[in-house]
Formats: sequence, C-alpha cells, structure tokens
Amino acid sequence: MKDKRESFNSRWGFILACIGSAVGMGNIWMFPTRVSLYGGGSFLIPYFIFVVVIASTGVIGEMSFGRAARSGPIDAFGMVCEKKGKRKVGEGLGMIPVLGSLAMAIGYTVVMGWILKYAVGTFTGATLAPKTIEEFGGRFGTMASAFGNNIWQILALILCMCILIFGVGAGIEKANKILMPIFFTLFVILGIYVAFQPGAAAGYQYIFRVDKAAILDPKTWIFALGQAFFSLSVAGNGTLIYGSYLSDEEDIPSSAARVAFFDTVAAMLAALVIIPAMATTGATLDQGGPGLLFIYLPNLISSMPGSTIIAIIFFVAVLFAGMTSLINLYEAPIATVQEKLHVGRKTACVIIAVIGVIVSLLIQGIVSDWMDILSIYICPLGAGLAGIMFFWIAGKKYVETQINKGRETKFTKMYYPICKYIYVPICILVLVLGIALGGIG
Repeated sequence: MKDKRESFNSRWGFILACIGSAVGMGNIWMFPTRVSLYGGGSFLIPYFIFVVVIASTGVIGEMSFGRAARSGPIDAFGMVCEKKGKRKVGEGLGMIPVLGSLAMAIGYTVVMGWILKYAVGTFTGATLAPKTIEEFGGRFGTMASAFGNNIWQILALILCMCILIFGVGAGIEKANKILMPIFFTLFVILGIYVAFQPGAAAGYQYIFRVDKAAILDPKTWIFALGQAFFSLSVAGNGTLIYGSYLSDEEDIPSSAARVAFFDTVAAMLAALVIIPAMATTGATLDQGGPGLLFIYLPNLISSMPGSTIIAIIFFVAVLFAGMTSLINLYEAPIATVQEKLHVGRKTACVIIAVIGVIVSLLIQGIVSDWMDILSIYICPLGAGLAGIMFFWIAGKKYVETQINKGRETKFTKMYYPICKYIYVPICILVLVLGIALGGIG
C-alpha cells in the first residue's frame, strides 16, 4: 500500500502546494490589519522573527514526520507510539488534527462560497453594485446568515473536489502551479496600481513606521506570534500530509525556507495593497476579518478609477489563494479515508464532499464562532501533539535521520533541542494565549 503512495512530481510542485496551503485569508484579511493596529514596522519585526523560528522548527518537523511515516497523522502518531506499546493511543490522538482539518475545511467552505460569489459578481457588476457602506454591510449580512449563500458554497466545494479527485500530482500539484503564480502576479499588479494613487505614500509610511511604545507592548509580540504560527499552517495535519508525498531525495529544510519566504511575501503584498489603498481615502485600517474583505474593501474599490478591473483582479486573486488553502485542508481527511477504509481516491472525495456539503450548509450562520473554536483550541493542539510525537517520543536519533534525508550537508545539531524545548512549548503557549485572549490567530 505504501509503495504505491502518490507523490509530487517535482520539488517546486511540492513547494507551491505548501505555499498555497499557507497563503490564505489570514494573509489577506488579518495581516494588514495587525500591521496597522500594532505599529507597522513594530509588528513586522517580531513577525519576521517568529516566521523564521516556526518555519525552521515546526514546518520542517511536520514535513519530515509525514515523509517518515508515509501517511497522515493517525498512522504517523500510531507508528511513533507503537515503540512504546501504545499504538492505539497514538492513533486516537492522531484523530484530533485530522478531524480539526476537516472541521476547518468545512468552515473555510462557507468563506469560499462568499468569495466565489463576489469573484463572479465582479464580472456581472453585482459585487460593486451597492452605493453606500451600509448597503455593502447589509448585503454581506444577508449572505453570511443561516442558509444565505447555499448555491455558491456548494459550487466552491465542487470546484475544490474536482481538483482533489485527480490526486496529488495531477490535481493538487497542477492546480497550485497555476493558481499560485497567478495570485502573486495579480497582487503585484494591484500593488503597482495602488502605488500611483494620490495619498498612497502615507500608507507606506504607516506600514514601515517603528513605534517604540508598540514594540514594547507584549500584545504586539503575542499577535505577531499568532499571525506567524497560523499563517505557516502548523497544525499537525496539512503540512504533515503533504510531507508524506515527498521522496527521500527532497531537502526539507530548504523547502520549508522557501515556503516561509513566499508566504511572507504574500502577506506583505496584501499589506502593501490594502493599507496604502485605505490611505488614499484618509481611512485607517482598524477592521479585519470578513468585514474588511466583503464590506470595506469593495466600498473602497468602488470609488477608485478603473474599479471594475481592480475588483476583478482582487477577488480572483483572493479566490485562488482561498482555493489552494481549502485543497490542503480537505486533503488530510481524504487521505485518511483512503488509508483507513481502503477505498479509492474518488470514493474518498465523495465521502468527504457529502460531509462537507451537509455540515457547511448547517453552520453558515455560526461560521465565525466555529472557526474561532478551531483556531483557539484545535490547531495549536494538533501542532503541539505532532511536536510531542516527533521530538519527544520518536527521539533525537530518529528526528536527525529524517531531517537529513536528501541533504548534502547535515542540518544543524541545534535543531532537535530547539524544537524539543522551544518549539513544542511555543505550541502550548499559543494554545494558552488563544484561550486567555479569545484567539490570537
């Protein structure tokens, strides 16, 4: 069974898939807001630090763990615990990140339904049709209510499954090779356009200012940690499962560095588009989340020269970024169904799609609370469990063997102790801070 496991066809196919899983709504509707709220450069400094720390520990660890196990979290955790005579315990714990990935994918499906409706609406004129901020807000409120966007939501899920049904190389890899370059190209175009708008310079000053009070504020560091942690998709599921499709010839530390770099570029591009765009109207960015994407930005875009073209470019780019993340979230449960029920790819996709359609339709009115629970509790818990399994239970020799596969020179000997004594406690810290502050991701 494991000898026939699918794999990525190329190194860049894998890297682009991982970039696609990392680049999502957090980069677009949360990162610019946090840059704005927490002192611009004062936020960027700790953010960059935490990106380096997490990419060089947790991201490498989850990729290596997946490749070593050649399976998803359930078998990976079970394999490690089997040495202690506790395979069933490991498999039970492995269910947490798998179910977390499915639940996150279901919540994300609701959001993707909104994005698909807005992206199509940029071509028909519906997206920019409202005339006031109140009208934009009212329309979004209707769409985001219980059973308020059924058809578009189902279409988004079908589109995702049509990609996943082709498998890893012909589906996930090919989709990301197309969607990710287009996403970056479109956001670069938007960035150039915004740069030539009157007042944009004030936005750049706002982004790169360094506020001493902000950099000394613990909240700046806490939310920078949360942003980096969730943006890099360490949760014991998606990154681990993508790693399981890698050959032993791949240099995982180098791949992780590229993923972190391009994820950070995506976040910065979003900030360099959205914050200067807000500055052209004299507005300050204090509204994050769905409201920014579906109320404030459409209202802003509608007042800009060439608004229709700008809206098309923006929402198509957002659609592509969201779709690549949704693909990653659904892959872990699909792969698990394949492994545990011994069914084909198509059957596994149909099973998960049916669950996704039913549950996502039922949670439309409560999706915000649904996603908050997952980001506060399940994602850091999954990352922490994967870290404990790999760095504490599997042991030093095993870890160093796995991370050095495919490398010409051995990775730093400090990797294991840093992950064991710094990264794993960071996962626990993210969980505790998220509970205490009502979410930091």
